[in-house]
Amino acid sequence: MARNIHSLPGNVPALRVLFVAFIFLPLRLVTAGGQQQQHNYFAALHKSILFFEGQRSGRLPPDQRVQWRRDSGLHDGATAGVDLTGGYYDAGDNVKFGFPMAFTTTMLSWSIIDFGRNMGPELKNAVKAIKWATDYLLKATAVPGVVYVQVGDPYSDHNCWERPEDMDTLRTAYKIDAHHPGSDVAGETAAALAAASIVFRSRDPQYSRLLLNRAVKVRRYYNTTVAVFEFADKYRGAYSNSLYHAVCPFYCDVNGYQDELLWGAAWLHKASRRREYREYIFKNEVVLRAGDTINEFGWDNKHAGINVLISKEVLMGKADYFESFKQNADGFICSVLPGVSHPQVQYSPGGLIFKAGGSNMQHVTSLSFLLLVYSNYLSHANKIVPCGETSASPALLKHLAKHQVDYILGDNPLRMSYMVGYGARYPQRIHHRGSSLPSVQTHPAHIGCKAGSRYFLSPNPNPNLLVGAVVGGPNVTDAFPDSRPYFQESEPTTYINAPLVGLLAFFSAHP
Repeated sequence: MARNIHSLPGNVPALRVLFVAFIFLPLRLVTAGGQQQQHNYFAALHKSILFFEGQRSGRLPPDQRVQWRRDSGLHDGATAGVDLTGGYYDAGDNVKFGFPMAFTTTMLSWSIIDFGRNMGPELKNAVKAIKWATDYLLKATAVPGVVYVQVGDPYSDHNCWERPEDMDTLRTAYKIDAHHPGSDVAGETAAALAAASIVFRSRDPQYSRLLLNRAVKVRRYYNTTVAVFEFADKYRGAYSNSLYHAVCPFYCDVNGYQDELLWGAAWLHKASRRREYREYIFKNEVVLRAGDTINEFGWDNKHAGINVLISKEVLMGKADYFESFKQNADGFICSVLPGVSHPQVQYSPGGLIFKAGGSNMQHVTSLSFLLLVYSNYLSHANKIVPCGETSASPALLKHLAKHQVDYILGDNPLRMSYMVGYGARYPQRIHHRGSSLPSVQTHPAHIGCKAGSRYFLSPNPNPNLLVGAVVGGPNVTDAFPDSRPYFQESEPTTYINAPLVGLLAFFSAHP
């Protein structure tokens, strides 16, 4: 289980737009042959979306393309008297963690909002991937005053190596409510519902309204509000304080819940254009610490994403009162430039972004996504980012993001694609239960909790190809073990793939 244990404006002097040589030096590929590969970004896009079908929980639909998977978790929620079937397993385990699932949904939605026009025939599959998540999030928020945030006891689950189809571990349903707050996961859920409502606005207006209303419309039921964002804001607290033994250390909120409140409000403003959310952001910017850790972005920390998302309004000339968010976004850009000394962002010898903690590819894809998004915003506004004695142009930011994508796809010292099923060489022994165990089709008999251990420890490649899965990736020296026990390197996650969908869509149209 992978976690965080964590055209230029005419009045700019020419000197400011020169790219100093040190910025490009770390981007020279350190590969065996020294030649950059030609990549089929559209094929990679297809595979990156297909991966989500391999992560599905619940009753699989007739058009399910990952054929070695079968129905699973069909009684989820029954112990609590609710229907919590569906949704996604977050990684290589069989638990449905609501916090990363909601973030995954937000990032898939943002990918379509900004880059859906580049997805071609894959757009319909990307939309289906979002709906599989939002259908579940609607179930998780259907009970007034309650948000169900997890299904499955992680300790009993992690004590077994079982196919999801064979699960006989505890499927406890965990919830937050007024007495057990969780502003972080509720705020992210509100963001996911709002972002997805934009995706469905023209495709399915009724469903879009349902998503947005669940996030924003306040209804009363025994004096309890059901709108998810109001719930998050009214009952403030971190869900890992309320549910510590269920969510820690797996998806423990280390960063605090304040960023999710701003993040949720930002997406609600984008989706609804309601003045109240713009005022909420403006009034709470300092209180909720918008300027903290500006170069962090992932399921636990939304700061860089908040600043980039809100900066679009500033760059479009619509919201000068959000200028501080643009300054933070500019600071984020400068902090991730290669060659700029910053303690929180490193680059491997092969040029991969590296941050401390597990599952490094989550940082690579999320930060690269922001680089690309901000590049587009700057391009439309005819702006650059000043960084001391140099400047970052939109073209440079696209170049940086593309280099990270190319590294994932095989332009790296090992000449290995870190996306399963893409390229001639890719990880064969990923840390993933369903992929590593015989499928129900080839082995119909039940495989018990400990009976799967021999498959976990086997040196053999996984029998089922989880096409499109991007693993946690190599370490800071570009080394990769390709071994199931090394879960930080070999486990895929939904939140690695979600921002990559947008990146691959763009580069498939602009190689």
